[in-house]
Amino acid sequence: MPDPAGVVLSLADIAARLGGDVLGDGQTRIHQVATLASAGEGEIGFLANLKYRSQLQTTRASAVILAPEFAEAVSLPRIVCKNPYAYYARLATLLNPVAAATPGIHPSAASASPLPASASIGAQVSIGAGVELGEGVLIHPGCVIGDGVAIGDGSVLHPNVTIYAGCRIGHRAIVHAGAVIGADGFGFAPDHGQWVKIPQIGRVIIGDDVEIGANTTIDRGALDDTQIGDGCKIDNQIQIGHNCIVGKHCVIAACSAIAGSATLQDNVIVGGAAMIAGHVTIASGVVISGGSLVMKNITKPGQYTSVFPLEEHSHWLHNAAQIRHLAKLAERVSELEKTLKNTNTKG
Repeated sequence: MPDPAGVVLSLADIAARLGGDVLGDGQTRIHQVATLASAGEGEIGFLANLKYRSQLQTTRASAVILAPEFAEAVSLPRIVCKNPYAYYARLATLLNPVAAATPGIHPSAASASPLPASASIGAQVSIGAGVELGEGVLIHPGCVIGDGVAIGDGSVLHPNVTIYAGCRIGHRAIVHAGAVIGADGFGFAPDHGQWVKIPQIGRVIIGDDVEIGANTTIDRGALDDTQIGDGCKIDNQIQIGHNCIVGKHCVIAACSAIAGSATLQDNVIVGGAAMIAGHVTIASGVVISGGSLVMKNITKPGQYTSVFPLEEHSHWLHNAAQIRHLAKLAERVSELEKTLKNTNTKG
């Protein structure tokens, strides 16, 4: 949670820390960020989406953040920068510092491992043997950390996170409530109508500066490790199967599911509720639209969509019925083209 005491800075102070050019009164005092529509006195709005441009004329914000091409679109005090959305994100962090955790171990916590004096361990936390915690780690109440887990400096585990044995989490990770890291992957071998469980002997290895959303599950590898690269941002209620490799700085939106042994290379963006089949590889720089189903490798960067467009239901049924006959239609067109070609040749 942000520190309730808050921070108040002038535009000049903000620009000195974060960059950007100040136009208008640099001594304008700012205590919070807000949307153009909701901002009031002492708050700074931002224009990151052109559909809100008209709100520049009606906003009650004390100042705004703008890209250079809109620097003269309003007379309010303003900060001009190349990326207003990223600037807003950094300013929101600056104005809303997280209250520092108090080091110490709650009396109800249980640990079979020595813990650094800088760690903050909440109520009812269970920590197994051979665990390595970095400096300044914050573990909220109810978390369970299995044997041999390693968690890097400055990482935060919110309430009721479970980290299974042997998994490793890098520096400055944020794992939100209810996430489960390192549960068994879904591995069973068919045998005469029955299913034989395959022991999942790999781990989950998570890089630095990764954020994992609430109730997300990342399964341990069957043989090799499941890997999440540095800087990844993984939303709530996502399933990542065993042996998946997610490259650096990928973003995966809520309710997506990635089947086992899939590989996402660096800087892949996955929209909400997308489904990625097992054993496929997605190239760096690919964007998957929300709700899409990926069944084969994607080898070139770009945006990919497999969602059938939304429309009134009766129209959707009619179009869906036609899709079922596309293969036959293509064959008929091919036959007609051949007939037409033969006719023209004879003529």
